[in-house]
Amino acid sequence: MSSSFSVFSILQITSRVWFLPSPLKKLLRFLRFPRPMKKPKLDYSVSLSRFGLVQFLVAVLLFYFLCMSLEIPLVFRTGPGSSFASGESSASAIVEALPGQMRVDSEANWAVEEDPLRALKDRGRAQFRSSERRVREFKTVSDIFVNASIFDSRGRTADEFSSFDKTAKEAISVGLKMWDELESGLIKLQEAKIPTKSQTEKCPDSITVSGSEFVNRSRIMVLPCGLTLGSHITVVATPHWAHAEHDPTITVVKEGDGSAMVTQFMMELQGLKTVDGEDPPRILHFNPRIKGDWSGKPVIEQNTCYRMQWATALRCDGRESKDDDETVDGEVKCERWMREDDDGSEESKASWWLNRLIGRTKKATHAWPYPFSEGKLFVLTLRAGMEGYHVSIDGRHITSFPYRTGFVLEDATGLAIKGDIDVQSIFAASLPSNNPSFAPQKHLEMQTIWKAPPLPEGPVEMFIGILSAGNHFAERMAVRKSWMQNKLIKSSKAVARFFVAMHARKEVNVELKKEAEYFGDIVMVPYMDHYDLVVLKTVAICEYGVRTVAAKYIMKCDDDTFVRLDAVIEEAKKVKEQNLYIGNINFYHRPLRSGKWAVRYEEWPEEYYPPYANGPGYILSYDIAQFIVEEFEEQRLRLFKMEDVSMGMWVEKFNESRPVEMVHSLKFCQFGCVQDYYTAHYQSPRQMLCMWDKLLRLGKPQCCNMR
Repeated sequence: MSSSFSVFSILQITSRVWFLPSPLKKLLRFLRFPRPMKKPKLDYSVSLSRFGLVQFLVAVLLFYFLCMSLEIPLVFRTGPGSSFASGESSASAIVEALPGQMRVDSEANWAVEEDPLRALKDRGRAQFRSSERRVREFKTVSDIFVNASIFDSRGRTADEFSSFDKTAKEAISVGLKMWDELESGLIKLQEAKIPTKSQTEKCPDSITVSGSEFVNRSRIMVLPCGLTLGSHITVVATPHWAHAEHDPTITVVKEGDGSAMVTQFMMELQGLKTVDGEDPPRILHFNPRIKGDWSGKPVIEQNTCYRMQWATALRCDGRESKDDDETVDGEVKCERWMREDDDGSEESKASWWLNRLIGRTKKATHAWPYPFSEGKLFVLTLRAGMEGYHVSIDGRHITSFPYRTGFVLEDATGLAIKGDIDVQSIFAASLPSNNPSFAPQKHLEMQTIWKAPPLPEGPVEMFIGILSAGNHFAERMAVRKSWMQNKLIKSSKAVARFFVAMHARKEVNVELKKEAEYFGDIVMVPYMDHYDLVVLKTVAICEYGVRTVAAKYIMKCDDDTFVRLDAVIEEAKKVKEQNLYIGNINFYHRPLRSGKWAVRYEEWPEEYYPPYANGPGYILSYDIAQFIVEEFEEQRLRLFKMEDVSMGMWVEKFNESRPVEMVHSLKFCQFGCVQDYYTAHYQSPRQMLCMWDKLLRLGKPQCCNMR
């Protein structure tokens, strides 16, 4: 074939064939190569007649292969849902059939042809504003992980992060298989009678456990229906003699000593039935430190803990609570006991003479010793009062701990005692005889008011992707009943969805699928859930926010994060730049090389992490999220097991070509809640509802902290 009949000529001919729709002709004009030097019209007709019918068929065949390479055959589908119902819909169908980057470029090109001023108007505005982009329907399953082969070749050198890729590939393979079985009905949950409010499980009103039985039960006594007002637990036990510890957790070993003498024990009321497979919340942590506390004196420390986040501790060190300190059911929080640095009198000589002068009588006191001694038997009684827990030792009141927002008595379904102690016996009485069943471990209210509104026709202001786990039924329900009731979400100006992976227990997945179908706010990320693979949910959030919702801002948060949606959006609007990254930013943060959160040098060889926003809540602009999705699909995205650090890496890479406006704010709270918060982390389901109630009633943000 001569050079006079080039590929350009083929496109020239085929773009003028009468049966092609006008949008396709526009596309072909867009795809044409730069025009060669203009030739006389006579040359065109002569060359066509010269090659005859055979050459023309060859040209059509080449055009067919060109269309196949661009996936354009998708626009030729017919039927009720045909893309050629109108000129506008056909153009939209062609755009959706193109690869991502070409799609954006072609939209801009057509905009110039239809309206020369439009490119100037829209230049610098995010592409999600384009009128050709139509939001897709709600997806139940994220389709970014279509198969596990995406982790076969990721362009990495040596064995960099090979363990991550291997774990991800296996998790996706198993997860997809399990989801297919769920969809096909191969996995079914036997229909169980869901208990109503009138149906309750019967529980004993008292429980007795001997010391040997307690040890055989892993040092945990189950309280089937929790506690109620007036419930009491009596523990008879003996503390161990102090022993040497070279690396104690409650004190600092002095230089040259090498070890410290320590004896302590912990008694905890735990929420065993809150979430299966996770550390239960410590509703009451009672920790007598007989020897070895950092203060060098015997103390009793009390606290609560939710999702490994400790609240403010109450420390009793032998000084009586002040008169202006609040009491608990009329009892002081801390009673006084004899201290080594105390001579039995707290008042100075000057105050003693003053009291004598004005005739004030001295309050009679008794110098009780510290209630626990090494090797000495004690009888401890824990009682549930109206305002808090009360602890007595050998018949004498020692301390009272007020109830903290987020937990109720019925949640305390287990008593654990561990540490340097020998338990002789435990007796619990006045227990509730019935309580709503915890069997399904979920708290779902199937009411239409909690259903997610349908997706809007056009782009939205903000999309919030909420990371959740399969068995976090109560957490999701609390979010639905609290900040997801915001008017911005109810009016579909903002959209929120939970992103959940497959759970190891099949019955949890069955219930999860039912929940997703009813509420319409869960996106399944079909891989087997694993802590090191949370970053995959973050990628899915970006993909959903860009391609399904076309949101101006994409926010990521956790299911124990309370979000002040109005304030968050206003904070994002303050920054006019498109390339936006907002959150509680960590700068020059070093990887931990030991402990539970340790990162091996093979996983992260650098000395510092890039600047990154803490995971409980941060915001991205559309363009950064789009960049992340495209990089992932091109297998250029570096994945790391810490999802917030991964986001920092991606933003840093984006910043190499386009400057990012990074905004740091402590109001995106990493631990608990702060005044005038934007987001509050580690909020239990009850705290979520408490914060929402305060926001509605008071019209301003107030914490429901575990005080």
